[in-house]
Amino acid sequence: MIRSDEAVASFSAGFTCSAAVFSAFSRELGLDVETARKIACGFGAGVSRSGNICGAVSGAILVIGLKYGKANAGDDHATEKTRTLVREFLRQFTERHGSVNCTELLGWNLADPGEYEHARDEGLFKTRCPVFVRDAAEILDRIL
Repeated sequence: MIRSDEAVASFSAGFTCSAAVFSAFSRELGLDVETARKIACGFGAGVSRSGNICGAVSGAILVIGLKYGKANAGDDHATEKTRTLVREFLRQFTERHGSVNCTELLGWNLADPGEYEHARDEGLFKTRCPVFVRDAAEILDRIL
């Protein structure tokens, strides 16, 4: 299965956007899917419905860190490679959607229970969020 399809299927099955993106790449990076979903769970819905960075974006940043992040003191090249790829991911995602901020992407502040309900009632989690999940995975496939 194509990773972007896997990420969307995972999101559609009820996993957070962040967990869907991160787990779609985790196996090939040596991390089992269940653990990846647990690690990324709290980043969904703009970091636990706080309206901050989009969970699909957070999941993608976790993928980049897992693949290239600094694991050993003194490996500053790993830090710089990670930062370069994260910035490139952010640039491409923003180019497609105008922002990486969940509130701006959806037009509702998910931290506010009433606004969260409006976003849900408008079907944004079923129409807009899968696009963000797919695009995050597709961008990752191109830049990794």
